[in-house]
Amino acid sequence: MRLIRPSLLALIATLSACSSDKAALEPAKLVDFKPTVQLTTRWKQSLGDAGFNVLMPAVTREGVFAASTKSLARFERASGKQVWRIVPNFTVSGGVGAGDGLVLLGGDKGDVAAYDDATGALRWKVKVSSEVLSAPKIADGVVVVRTGNGRIAGLSAADGKRLWLYERSTPTLIVRNHAGIAVRNGMVYAGFAAGKLAAIGLTKGVVIWESAVSQPKGNTELERISDITSLPAVDDSQVCAVAFQGRVACFDAVQGGTLWTKDISSNQGLALTSSQLYLTNADSHVLALDRSSGSSLWKNDQLSLRGSTAAFPLDDYLLVGDYAGYVHVLNKEDGAFVARYKTDGSPILTSPVLLGEGALIQTSDGNLYSITLNK
Repeated sequence: MRLIRPSLLALIATLSACSSDKAALEPAKLVDFKPTVQLTTRWKQSLGDAGFNVLMPAVTREGVFAASTKSLARFERASGKQVWRIVPNFTVSGGVGAGDGLVLLGGDKGDVAAYDDATGALRWKVKVSSEVLSAPKIADGVVVVRTGNGRIAGLSAADGKRLWLYERSTPTLIVRNHAGIAVRNGMVYAGFAAGKLAAIGLTKGVVIWESAVSQPKGNTELERISDITSLPAVDDSQVCAVAFQGRVACFDAVQGGTLWTKDISSNQGLALTSSQLYLTNADSHVLALDRSSGSSLWKNDQLSLRGSTAAFPLDDYLLVGDYAGYVHVLNKEDGAFVARYKTDGSPILTSPVLLGEGALIQTSDGNLYSITLNK
């Protein structure tokens, strides 16, 4: 957990207070099981180191786009053959976003750049208020960028000019995170410090509704951290978010009315399917909840403290990455392990990305794997 505060001395004191018995616990050892499905590597490519940045690939009909801190590349979807590779003149800290013929990156000094997806040529580059820690999104001619200071900007996809800016006050102490935004049906959904979830109009940046996922509790500033540090999960009818040291809550996607809440802490995120909500809690346990009521269906605690990513639904299974570069495949119905796949041994920091009938996995060391499940 990384914290942000204006006073360095206060920050040091706060981090010292984070020491606990839990810090001495070790990640769970991998359990043996009999695989019932097989993971196959379709192709693999090397991108370069991502450092401490959380970078994830983007997929369009035209290709696969992925970045390291120093480069951006396009690959063919089926074969993984490199189509082009460029070197931006800034350190990449947020990406990759893609759509409408553009590939989007954010930088650690506030650079936002758009490239032609066919050639890699720079279309435009602008500056925003601070570092970009998540992938910019594009929809209906608007590029939406979230910055490290909690602001969200809507930029013109044509030239990068700012169309609108959303900003809000933040608590004194917050968790530094890579939470991005979700865009669906003309709405931008984003979670914030102090457990707030907002729905913002895509074209003008006007707040449509705001609801509380979680309320800060406790006597100290550290105990009262209840930030939404992961991406909301949204479909046409429902949007859900989860707060660190807080709870998970689901709302009506259009009106913002609360559907249900449940006390669960997470800094990794969640996924929605037609009937269930899957999430990874703060202890790296993977849980399944009924999406209509929040009632618990099952929990797999065998990945405890392994830095598990948010779960990624794929057919009848869930894919979860961990700190040691493993991809774990769980049965959707009961959470049991059905397969395991080892990458390069470096941490997997983001959930997999859909690619055709399989998925893409990007590791911290910069390797990109296209994998598929064979029953």
